[in-house]
Amino acid sequence: MTESTKDAALSVLRRLVGNDEAEFHDGQFEAIETLVDSRRRALVVQRTGWGKSAVYFVATLLLRQRGAGPTILVSPLLALMRDQISAAARAGVRAVAINSTNAHEWDEVLAQLAADEVDVLLVSPERLNNPSFREQQLPALVQRVGLLVVDEAHCISDWGHDFRPDYRRLRDLIARMPASVPVLATTATANSRVVADVAEQLGAGADGTAVDVVTIRGPLARASLRLGVLRLPDAQARLAWLLSHLGELPASGIIYTLTVAAAEDTARLLRQAGHNVRAYTGQTDPGEREESEGMLKRNEVKALIATSALGMGFDKPDLGFVLHLGAPSSPVAYYQQVGRAGRATDNADVLLLPGREDPDIWHYFATASMPNQIRAERVIAELAASSTPTSTPALEALVDIRRTPLELLLKVLDVDGAVKRVQGGWIATGQPWTYDAERYTRIAAERTAEQQHMLEYETTDGCRMEFLQRALDDETAAPCGRCDNCAGVWYPKDLADGAAATASSALDRVGVPIDPRAQWPTGADKLGVPVKGRIAVDERMLEGRALARLTDLGWGGTLRTVFAAGAPDAAVSPALLDACVRVLAEWGWETRPVGVVAMPSRRHPLLVDSLARGLAAVGRLPYLGSLGTRNGGPTGEPGGNSVYRLGGLWDRFDTSTLDLATAASGPVLLVDDLVDSRWTLTVAARELRRAGVPAVLPFALALRG
Repeated sequence: MTESTKDAALSVLRRLVGNDEAEFHDGQFEAIETLVDSRRRALVVQRTGWGKSAVYFVATLLLRQRGAGPTILVSPLLALMRDQISAAARAGVRAVAINSTNAHEWDEVLAQLAADEVDVLLVSPERLNNPSFREQQLPALVQRVGLLVVDEAHCISDWGHDFRPDYRRLRDLIARMPASVPVLATTATANSRVVADVAEQLGAGADGTAVDVVTIRGPLARASLRLGVLRLPDAQARLAWLLSHLGELPASGIIYTLTVAAAEDTARLLRQAGHNVRAYTGQTDPGEREESEGMLKRNEVKALIATSALGMGFDKPDLGFVLHLGAPSSPVAYYQQVGRAGRATDNADVLLLPGREDPDIWHYFATASMPNQIRAERVIAELAASSTPTSTPALEALVDIRRTPLELLLKVLDVDGAVKRVQGGWIATGQPWTYDAERYTRIAAERTAEQQHMLEYETTDGCRMEFLQRALDDETAAPCGRCDNCAGVWYPKDLADGAAATASSALDRVGVPIDPRAQWPTGADKLGVPVKGRIAVDERMLEGRALARLTDLGWGGTLRTVFAAGAPDAAVSPALLDACVRVLAEWGWETRPVGVVAMPSRRHPLLVDSLARGLAAVGRLPYLGSLGTRNGGPTGEPGGNSVYRLGGLWDRFDTSTLDLATAASGPVLLVDDLVDSRWTLTVAARELRRAGVPAVLPFALALRG
């Protein structure tokens, strides 16, 4: 042990935490010494709240005092970056970030780097592959870097493949580091398989040889957490429990949901009941997310109702509780999220309220992220056929893949070396590429096993903390003595008078806007569709309505059954028809429709026809018929990208089958089953407008997503 290093390190630590009596936790100084004195590579696997950030901030200052260059800290989430910068400032560490939200500051940051006025540069894994950063700034940084830190390093592993594929390219960056530059990887959520995987990639040497990695792993038990599982029959009961008992939970906390719609619906219900809460999702405006984080930290809200967008690294030491409405897909993910609570308190409550629909949601997210071999080969072929870089929108017009999955696939192919992002877009590298079926089969099998472990956590009669520790291969696992199985049920099970009725009323809420499209997709002319730019105002549909989203807590469950794979086509049920009538009654349109038109449906013709006729009958409106088809009717599948979807719809609808004589005097209600891209309704509305209909009000049973 180097005493002078420990003295200096302890001085920095005490300044960091604001406590002159602070001491290192077991393993903290060992990690610092490994980096500062031995200049080695280290993997630190320690529970949330142990102080992993203290290790890299203290090591940074000590290395800087010895003449080393700045630390590059690869950090995955904006909320985490903000907390890390604040923590760094407390320790006298000059930390700056380059990310998607502060482009206006990049020139200043680069000037500070050039003047050696930065101790820590925080970057996202995606930034490492930004052409400008990769080619202009990164080479110089690699030559000057004093320490490379990879936070939330489990994302390097296959386990994190769909979260951040760019993490996989870190192996190449690590291999480029000079031998004298220490490298630190940190995580709180890694089982033995992930630890071995990360250590292997962390040990990549420039010449292909392996470099020794020091692994420092501590016990993962969290003595402050009181775990429990409350199984309730449905979403209504779970929301009623929240309405009954949210105010009794200690301090402020986080309530996690599995979908954006669930977070927004739950937040709205709780606010209407007088609770001060906010929704926090990946679709929330970045400025609003930052504001919400601050309000939670200052205890100005009771809770944030959040998706996994609020997860790794969010630092509120006195967070009093974490609840889950629906279970994450693995004990590893669950441990990561509950680890937000009780980091600097003796007690924090953690309660899981699982739903029967959880496995269906897990399956959707797991399959949505896996690359498809045929699609991947098509992307490579199109890029190879081009003599110039191809932008993502232009490529979208060449391959039938929607923007978000296309961007993910490009990242995976980039990491695999088959394509490369350059100024102006993407190019094929010419390197041979083979679909790694074995790898993706293994990932799928591992996810299935983790999902089963989560179901076992819900039903175990043993210690819940011990279960989580064993799921993460923690050999120190032992009964906690605090959870509901060790010490007895600690949470109330009753529902307050009226809570069930309030929850039921909220779940019965109907009506979701269908926004009209205003712009034709770029590249439509490549498929023979003669449109571009803005859609003419006199050819657009008006804002429409759907009964609900498929992901909604209320009617979403019923609609998921109606549209489930293999479900038979059937006439609309009286309950669904009544709910749709309520949507129309609450619509608030400027002009009442004068007739009803049904969309032609390949999958649910009986459902759509019965719905359109039913709405016409209840509203005492004439049923004008079903829109006809021509040229073989629409082609393609829902879920394709905009250009291909439009190409499969163009010139495929026929208004001659309709009795439009009465439609010249006002809007028509255009009825469909399931809305995804909105192009079907957009093209159909255009045909109706061109046939003399003055306005089109689209209506559908369900909105996807």
